[in-house]
Amino acid sequence: MLEYKDRNRDLLILQHEHDEPNKYLGSPVPPVFMNSIHVFDKLEQFESSEKDGAFVYGRNGNPTVDILERKIASLEHGKYSVAYSSGMAALTAAIMAACKAGDHIICMTEAYSSIRDTVNLFATRFGMSASYITCSDLQELEDTMQDNTALIVLESPASTFLRVVDLEGIANIAHKHGAKTYIDNSWSSPILQKPLDFGIDMVMHSLSKYIGGHSDVIGGVVTTNDKELHHMLLDIIRDQVGGCLGHMEAWLVIRSMRTLEMRVRESERAGIAVAKYLDSHPKVRKVYHTSLPTHPRQDLIQKQQTGHAGLLGVTLDTDDEQTVLKFCNSLEVFRRGAAWGSFGSLVQMPLHHLPIESLGDLLKDRLIVRLACGFEGADNLVADLEQALAKI
Repeated sequence: MLEYKDRNRDLLILQHEHDEPNKYLGSPVPPVFMNSIHVFDKLEQFESSEKDGAFVYGRNGNPTVDILERKIASLEHGKYSVAYSSGMAALTAAIMAACKAGDHIICMTEAYSSIRDTVNLFATRFGMSASYITCSDLQELEDTMQDNTALIVLESPASTFLRVVDLEGIANIAHKHGAKTYIDNSWSSPILQKPLDFGIDMVMHSLSKYIGGHSDVIGGVVTTNDKELHHMLLDIIRDQVGGCLGHMEAWLVIRSMRTLEMRVRESERAGIAVAKYLDSHPKVRKVYHTSLPTHPRQDLIQKQQTGHAGLLGVTLDTDDEQTVLKFCNSLEVFRRGAAWGSFGSLVQMPLHHLPIESLGDLLKDRLIVRLACGFEGADNLVADLEQALAKI
Protein backbone atom coordinates (compact mmCIF):
# COMPACT_ATOMS: atom_id res chain seq x y z
CA MET A 1 0.00 0.00 0.00
CA LEU A 2 1.21 3.51 -0.78
CA GLU A 3 2.42 5.45 2.22
CA TYR A 4 -0.36 7.89 3.02
CA LYS A 5 2.04 10.83 2.85
CA ASP A 6 -0.51 13.18 1.33
CA ARG A 7 -3.05 12.91 4.15
CA ASN A 8 -1.99 16.05 6.00
CA ARG A 9 -1.97 18.06 2.79
CA ASP A 10 -5.38 16.68 1.78
CA LEU A 11 -6.88 17.63 5.13
CA LEU A 12 -5.69 21.20 4.77
CA ILE A 13 -7.18 21.42 1.27
CA LEU A 14 -10.51 20.02 2.47
CA GLN A 15 -10.79 22.32 5.47
CA HIS A 16 -9.24 25.60 4.35
CA GLU A 17 -7.63 25.89 0.92
CA HIS A 18 -9.28 28.30 -1.54
CA ASP A 19 -11.93 29.38 1.02
CA GLU A 20 -10.35 32.85 1.44
CA PRO A 21 -12.36 34.11 4.46
CA ASN A 22 -10.76 37.56 4.14
CA LYS A 23 -12.88 38.05 1.02
CA TYR A 24 -16.13 37.26 2.85
CA LEU A 25 -16.14 39.32 6.06
CA GLY A 26 -14.04 36.71 7.87
CA SER A 27 -16.53 33.88 7.29
CA PRO A 28 -14.89 30.42 7.35
CA VAL A 29 -17.77 29.21 5.15
CA PRO A 30 -17.80 30.78 1.68
CA PRO A 31 -21.19 32.22 0.68
CA VAL A 32 -23.46 30.91 -2.04
CA PHE A 33 -23.32 33.24 -5.04
CA MET A 34 -26.84 32.77 -6.37
CA ASN A 35 -26.57 35.42 -9.07
CA SER A 36 -26.65 34.45 -12.74
CA ILE A 37 -24.71 37.53 -13.93
CA HIS A 38 -22.05 39.95 -12.70
CA VAL A 39 -22.08 43.68 -13.43
CA PHE A 40 -19.30 46.17 -14.13
CA ASP A 41 -18.69 49.88 -13.55
CA LYS A 42 -17.74 50.50 -17.16
CA LEU A 43 -18.66 48.91 -20.48
CA GLU A 44 -14.96 48.57 -21.31
CA GLN A 45 -14.53 46.36 -18.23
CA PHE A 46 -17.42 44.18 -19.31
CA GLU A 47 -16.09 43.84 -22.85
CA SER A 48 -12.60 42.87 -21.66
CA SER A 49 -13.87 40.61 -18.89
CA GLU A 50 -13.28 37.34 -20.76
CA LYS A 51 -9.57 37.89 -21.26
CA ASP A 52 -9.26 39.30 -17.74
CA GLY A 53 -10.71 36.11 -16.23
CA ALA A 54 -13.59 37.92 -14.54
CA PHE A 55 -16.93 36.32 -13.70
CA VAL A 56 -19.57 37.40 -16.22
CA TYR A 57 -22.32 34.82 -16.65
CA GLY A 58 -23.14 31.76 -14.56
CA ARG A 59 -22.71 29.25 -17.35
CA ASN A 60 -19.10 30.34 -17.82
CA GLY A 61 -18.20 30.59 -14.16
CA ASN A 62 -19.47 31.31 -10.67
CA PRO A 63 -17.46 32.15 -7.51
CA THR A 64 -18.97 29.27 -5.49
CA VAL A 65 -18.40 26.75 -8.28
CA ASP A 66 -14.88 28.14 -8.71
CA ILE A 67 -14.01 27.39 -5.08
CA LEU A 68 -15.20 23.82 -5.51
CA GLU A 69 -13.25 23.37 -8.75
CA ARG A 70 -10.03 24.68 -7.22
CA LYS A 71 -10.39 22.43 -4.15
CA ILE A 72 -10.88 19.32 -6.25
CA ALA A 73 -8.02 20.24 -8.59
CA SER A 74 -5.71 20.57 -5.58
CA LEU A 75 -6.87 17.25 -4.13
CA GLU A 76 -6.23 15.47 -7.44
CA HIS A 77 -2.80 17.08 -7.91
CA GLY A 78 -4.23 18.81 -10.96
CA LYS A 79 -4.10 22.32 -12.37
CA TYR A 80 -7.69 22.64 -13.61
CA SER A 81 -11.14 21.31 -12.74
CA VAL A 82 -14.42 21.97 -14.51
CA ALA A 83 -17.74 21.13 -12.81
CA TYR A 84 -20.88 19.96 -14.60
CA SER A 85 -24.50 19.22 -13.79
CA SER A 86 -23.89 15.44 -13.54
CA GLY A 87 -21.21 12.80 -13.87
CA MET A 88 -22.61 11.81 -17.27
CA ALA A 89 -22.44 15.44 -18.42
CA ALA A 90 -18.79 15.43 -17.32
CA LEU A 91 -18.11 12.22 -19.28
CA THR A 92 -19.83 13.65 -22.36
CA ALA A 93 -17.73 16.82 -22.09
CA ALA A 94 -14.53 14.77 -21.78
CA ILE A 95 -15.33 12.77 -24.92
CA MET A 96 -16.18 15.95 -26.83
CA ALA A 97 -12.96 17.59 -25.62
CA ALA A 98 -10.74 14.72 -26.76
CA CYS A 99 -12.54 13.39 -29.83
CA LYS A 100 -14.03 14.41 -33.16
CA ALA A 101 -16.01 12.62 -35.86
CA GLY A 102 -14.01 9.75 -37.31
CA ASP A 103 -12.06 9.07 -34.11
CA HIS A 104 -11.80 5.74 -32.31
CA ILE A 105 -12.44 5.22 -28.57
CA ILE A 106 -11.29 2.30 -26.42
CA CYS A 107 -13.51 1.66 -23.38
CA MET A 108 -13.09 -0.77 -20.50
CA THR A 109 -15.57 -3.64 -20.74
CA GLU A 110 -16.36 -3.51 -17.03
CA ALA A 111 -16.87 0.24 -16.80
CA TYR A 112 -20.19 1.52 -15.45
CA SER A 113 -22.96 0.60 -17.90
CA SER A 114 -23.90 4.24 -18.57
CA ILE A 115 -20.28 4.99 -19.47
CA ARG A 116 -20.39 2.21 -22.08
CA ASP A 117 -23.79 3.43 -23.30
CA THR A 118 -22.47 6.97 -23.77
CA VAL A 119 -19.40 5.77 -25.64
CA ASN A 120 -21.67 3.66 -27.82
CA LEU A 121 -23.90 6.69 -28.45
CA PHE A 122 -20.95 8.63 -29.83
CA ALA A 123 -19.85 5.61 -31.87
CA THR A 124 -23.27 5.04 -33.44
CA ARG A 125 -24.65 8.58 -33.78
CA PHE A 126 -21.67 10.90 -34.20
CA GLY A 127 -19.37 9.19 -36.68
CA MET A 128 -16.95 7.59 -34.24
CA SER A 129 -16.06 3.97 -33.52
CA ALA A 130 -15.42 2.09 -30.28
CA SER A 131 -13.69 -1.05 -29.02
CA TYR A 132 -14.46 -2.66 -25.65
CA ILE A 133 -11.68 -4.56 -23.89
CA THR A 134 -10.74 -5.25 -20.26
CA CYS A 135 -7.62 -3.02 -20.50
CA SER A 136 -5.91 -5.48 -18.15
CA ASP A 137 -3.54 -6.83 -20.80
CA LEU A 138 -1.26 -4.05 -22.03
CA GLN A 139 -0.35 -6.00 -25.17
CA GLU A 140 -4.04 -6.39 -26.00
CA LEU A 141 -4.45 -2.65 -25.52
CA GLU A 142 -1.47 -2.00 -27.78
CA ASP A 143 -2.96 -4.28 -30.42
CA THR A 144 -6.35 -2.51 -30.16
CA MET A 145 -4.90 0.95 -30.71
CA GLN A 146 -5.63 2.40 -34.15
CA ASP A 147 -4.18 5.35 -36.04
CA ASN A 148 -7.35 7.28 -35.17
CA THR A 149 -7.62 6.22 -31.51
CA ALA A 150 -8.20 9.47 -29.61
CA LEU A 151 -9.34 8.38 -26.14
CA ILE A 152 -9.11 5.47 -23.69
CA VAL A 153 -11.97 5.40 -21.16
CA LEU A 154 -11.27 3.70 -17.83
CA GLU A 155 -12.87 3.02 -14.47
CA SER A 156 -10.38 1.57 -12.00
CA PRO A 157 -11.20 0.07 -9.63
CA ALA A 158 -14.34 -0.71 -11.64
CA SER A 159 -17.37 -0.22 -9.42
CA THR A 160 -18.87 -3.73 -9.60
CA PHE A 161 -16.10 -6.25 -10.31
CA LEU A 162 -13.33 -4.10 -8.80
CA ARG A 163 -11.05 -4.71 -11.79
CA VAL A 164 -7.83 -2.75 -11.34
CA VAL A 165 -5.77 -1.76 -14.37
CA ASP A 166 -2.26 -0.36 -14.80
CA LEU A 167 -2.83 3.39 -15.03
CA GLU A 168 0.77 4.30 -15.78
CA GLY A 169 1.17 1.55 -18.38
CA ILE A 170 -2.06 2.53 -20.13
CA ALA A 171 -1.16 6.23 -20.09
CA ASN A 172 2.23 5.46 -21.64
CA ILE A 173 0.64 3.47 -24.48
CA ALA A 174 -1.97 6.15 -25.10
CA HIS A 175 0.55 8.97 -25.23
CA LYS A 176 2.85 7.01 -27.53
CA HIS A 177 -0.03 6.89 -30.00
CA GLY A 178 -1.12 10.50 -29.45
CA ALA A 179 -4.30 9.53 -27.56
CA LYS A 180 -5.76 10.86 -24.31
CA THR A 181 -6.87 8.92 -21.25
CA TYR A 182 -9.94 9.39 -19.03
CA ILE A 183 -10.81 7.66 -15.77
CA ASP A 184 -13.90 7.59 -13.58
CA ASN A 185 -12.28 7.84 -10.13
CA SER A 186 -15.54 7.88 -8.16
CA TRP A 187 -14.94 4.52 -6.42
CA SER A 188 -11.71 5.74 -4.84
CA SER A 189 -12.38 9.46 -4.43
CA PRO A 190 -9.28 11.70 -4.48
CA ILE A 191 -8.52 10.41 -0.97
CA LEU A 192 -7.59 6.90 -2.12
CA GLN A 193 -6.23 7.40 -5.63
CA LYS A 194 -4.75 10.25 -7.66
CA PRO A 195 -4.62 9.08 -11.30
CA LEU A 196 -2.99 12.25 -12.65
CA ASP A 197 0.16 11.19 -10.77
CA PHE A 198 0.30 8.14 -13.06
CA GLY A 199 -0.09 10.07 -16.30
CA ILE A 200 -3.87 9.93 -16.79
CA ASP A 201 -5.10 13.01 -18.69
CA MET A 202 -8.63 13.49 -17.33
CA VAL A 203 -10.04 12.37 -13.97
CA MET A 204 -13.80 12.44 -13.43
CA HIS A 205 -15.80 12.25 -10.21
CA SER A 206 -19.53 11.80 -9.87
CA LEU A 207 -20.26 14.28 -7.08
CA SER A 208 -23.22 12.21 -5.88
CA LYS A 209 -20.72 9.60 -4.63
CA TYR A 210 -18.14 10.12 -1.86
CA ILE A 211 -17.39 13.77 -2.56
CA GLY A 212 -21.05 14.80 -2.13
CA GLY A 213 -21.72 12.00 0.29
CA HIS A 214 -25.23 12.91 1.52
CA SER A 215 -27.62 11.71 -1.23
CA ASP A 216 -28.67 15.30 -1.94
CA VAL A 217 -26.52 16.45 -4.88
CA ILE A 218 -26.12 15.48 -8.52
CA GLY A 219 -22.98 16.75 -10.24
CA GLY A 220 -19.75 15.85 -11.97
CA VAL A 221 -16.26 17.27 -12.29
CA VAL A 222 -13.31 16.68 -14.63
CA THR A 223 -9.75 17.47 -13.55
CA THR A 224 -6.74 17.75 -15.84
CA ASN A 225 -3.23 19.14 -16.11
CA ASP A 226 -3.64 19.69 -19.85
CA LYS A 227 -4.20 23.38 -20.68
CA GLU A 228 -5.77 22.66 -24.08
CA LEU A 229 -8.16 20.08 -22.63
CA HIS A 230 -9.13 22.59 -19.94
CA HIS A 231 -9.85 25.18 -22.63
CA MET A 232 -12.06 22.70 -24.47
CA LEU A 233 -13.83 21.52 -21.29
CA LEU A 234 -14.57 25.03 -20.00
CA ASP A 235 -14.46 27.66 -22.73
CA ILE A 236 -15.88 25.53 -25.54
CA ILE A 237 -18.01 22.70 -24.19
CA ARG A 238 -19.46 24.02 -20.91
CA ASP A 239 -19.83 27.49 -22.39
CA GLN A 240 -21.45 26.40 -25.64
CA VAL A 241 -23.20 23.15 -24.68
CA GLY A 242 -24.08 24.09 -21.10
CA GLY A 243 -24.52 21.51 -18.38
CA CYS A 244 -23.03 23.75 -15.68
CA LEU A 245 -23.25 22.85 -11.99
CA GLY A 246 -25.77 24.81 -9.97
CA HIS A 247 -24.58 27.32 -7.39
CA MET A 248 -26.34 25.70 -4.43
CA GLU A 249 -25.14 22.25 -5.46
CA ALA A 250 -21.56 23.53 -5.51
CA TRP A 251 -21.96 24.99 -2.01
CA LEU A 252 -23.37 21.71 -0.71
CA VAL A 253 -20.42 19.79 -2.14
CA ILE A 254 -17.95 22.22 -0.56
CA ARG A 255 -19.72 21.61 2.76
CA SER A 256 -19.46 17.85 2.25
CA MET A 257 -15.77 17.97 1.43
CA ARG A 258 -14.96 19.04 4.99
CA THR A 259 -15.64 15.47 6.14
CA LEU A 260 -14.59 13.61 2.97
CA GLU A 261 -11.49 11.95 4.39
CA MET A 262 -13.28 10.78 7.53
CA ARG A 263 -16.28 9.47 5.58
CA VAL A 264 -14.15 7.58 3.07
CA ARG A 265 -12.13 5.97 5.83
CA GLU A 266 -15.24 4.95 7.80
CA SER A 267 -16.77 3.45 4.66
CA GLU A 268 -13.48 1.66 4.01
CA ARG A 269 -13.48 0.13 7.50
CA ALA A 270 -16.99 -1.20 6.99
CA GLY A 271 -16.20 -2.44 3.48
CA ILE A 272 -13.16 -4.40 4.64
CA ALA A 273 -15.15 -6.02 7.47
CA VAL A 274 -18.04 -6.95 5.16
CA ALA A 275 -15.71 -8.30 2.47
CA LYS A 276 -13.85 -10.43 5.00
CA TYR A 277 -17.08 -11.82 6.45
CA LEU A 278 -18.61 -12.68 3.09
CA ASP A 279 -15.38 -14.15 1.73
CA SER A 280 -15.52 -16.90 4.35
CA HIS A 281 -19.27 -17.60 4.12
CA PRO A 282 -20.31 -20.97 2.63
CA LYS A 283 -23.25 -19.43 0.72
CA VAL A 284 -21.00 -16.95 -1.09
CA ARG A 285 -19.20 -17.91 -4.29
CA LYS A 286 -16.97 -14.87 -4.79
CA VAL A 287 -16.32 -11.45 -3.28
CA TYR A 288 -14.84 -8.60 -5.31
CA HIS A 289 -12.95 -6.10 -3.15
CA THR A 290 -9.43 -4.73 -3.35
CA SER A 291 -8.73 -5.45 0.35
CA LEU A 292 -8.85 -9.21 -0.16
CA PRO A 293 -5.50 -10.97 -0.71
CA THR A 294 -7.22 -13.03 -3.42
CA HIS A 295 -7.60 -9.95 -5.64
CA PRO A 296 -5.44 -10.72 -8.69
CA ARG A 297 -3.83 -7.27 -8.98
CA GLN A 298 -2.41 -6.66 -5.54
CA ASP A 299 0.71 -5.31 -7.25
CA LEU A 300 -1.25 -2.44 -8.81
CA ILE A 301 -3.36 -1.89 -5.69
CA GLN A 302 -0.18 -1.41 -3.66
CA LYS A 303 1.19 0.99 -6.29
CA GLN A 304 -1.87 3.08 -7.08
CA GLN A 305 -4.18 3.17 -4.06
CA THR A 306 -3.99 4.33 -0.46
CA GLY A 307 -7.06 2.35 0.64
CA HIS A 308 -10.04 0.27 -0.38
CA ALA A 309 -13.35 2.20 -0.08
CA GLY A 310 -16.67 0.65 0.92
CA LEU A 311 -18.15 -0.67 -2.34
CA LEU A 312 -17.90 -4.35 -3.23
CA GLY A 313 -19.38 -6.99 -5.51
CA VAL A 314 -20.67 -10.38 -4.35
CA THR A 315 -21.89 -13.49 -6.15
CA LEU A 316 -23.84 -15.99 -4.11
CA ASP A 317 -23.26 -19.72 -4.48
CA THR A 318 -26.39 -20.21 -6.55
CA ASP A 319 -27.57 -19.64 -10.10
CA ASP A 320 -31.20 -19.28 -9.06
CA GLU A 321 -32.41 -15.75 -9.73
CA GLN A 322 -35.20 -15.85 -7.15
CA THR A 323 -32.79 -16.90 -4.40
CA VAL A 324 -30.54 -13.92 -5.09
CA LEU A 325 -33.53 -11.58 -5.19
CA LYS A 326 -34.76 -13.00 -1.87
CA PHE A 327 -31.37 -12.30 -0.31
CA CYS A 328 -31.40 -8.68 -1.52
CA ASN A 329 -34.97 -8.11 -0.41
CA SER A 330 -34.31 -9.66 3.02
CA LEU A 331 -31.69 -7.11 3.91
CA GLU A 332 -32.94 -4.54 6.41
CA VAL A 333 -30.06 -2.13 7.01
CA PHE A 334 -28.92 -2.24 3.39
CA ARG A 335 -31.66 -0.50 1.39
CA ARG A 336 -32.42 -1.09 -2.27
CA GLY A 337 -31.01 1.84 -4.24
CA ALA A 338 -28.47 3.11 -6.75
CA ALA A 339 -25.11 4.86 -6.30
CA TRP A 340 -22.80 4.67 -3.29
CA GLY A 341 -20.62 6.87 -1.12
CA SER A 342 -23.39 8.28 1.05
CA PHE A 343 -24.21 7.78 4.73
CA GLY A 344 -26.63 4.91 4.13
CA SER A 345 -25.79 1.38 3.01
CA LEU A 346 -27.30 0.20 -0.28
CA VAL A 347 -27.75 -3.00 -2.24
CA GLN A 348 -28.52 -3.50 -5.91
CA MET A 349 -28.00 -5.95 -8.76
CA PRO A 350 -26.41 -3.66 -11.38
CA LEU A 351 -26.65 -6.10 -14.31
CA HIS A 352 -29.98 -7.71 -13.49
CA HIS A 353 -32.19 -5.03 -15.05
CA LEU A 354 -30.14 -4.65 -18.24
CA PRO A 355 -31.28 -6.25 -21.52
CA ILE A 356 -29.69 -9.69 -21.78
CA GLU A 357 -28.55 -9.02 -25.33
CA SER A 358 -26.54 -6.00 -24.12
CA LEU A 359 -24.49 -7.92 -21.54
CA GLY A 360 -22.19 -9.89 -23.87
CA ASP A 361 -19.40 -11.49 -21.81
CA LEU A 362 -21.01 -10.13 -18.62
CA LEU A 363 -24.09 -12.35 -19.03
CA LYS A 364 -22.52 -15.00 -16.78
CA ASP A 365 -22.35 -12.40 -13.99
CA ARG A 366 -25.91 -11.12 -14.38
CA LEU A 367 -26.78 -12.05 -10.77
CA ILE A 368 -23.89 -10.23 -9.13
CA VAL A 369 -24.90 -8.17 -6.08
CA ARG A 370 -23.32 -4.80 -5.32
CA LEU A 371 -23.07 -3.67 -1.70
CA ALA A 372 -22.29 -0.08 -0.71
CA CYS A 373 -21.30 0.26 2.94
CA GLY A 374 -22.37 3.38 4.79
CA PHE A 375 -21.99 4.52 8.37
CA GLU A 376 -24.37 2.22 10.25
CA GLY A 377 -21.37 0.37 11.71
CA ALA A 378 -19.57 -2.72 10.45
CA ASP A 379 -21.11 -4.99 13.12
CA ASN A 380 -24.63 -3.94 12.15
CA LEU A 381 -23.93 -4.48 8.46
CA VAL A 382 -22.46 -7.94 9.05
CA ALA A 383 -25.44 -8.87 11.25
CA ASP A 384 -27.81 -7.74 8.51
CA LEU A 385 -26.02 -9.85 5.91
CA GLU A 386 -26.01 -12.81 8.29
CA GLN A 387 -29.78 -12.74 8.81
CA ALA A 388 -30.42 -12.34 5.08
CA LEU A 389 -28.11 -15.22 4.15
CA ALA A 390 -29.84 -17.40 6.75
CA LYS A 391 -33.12 -16.98 4.83
CA ILE A 392 -31.83 -18.51 1.59
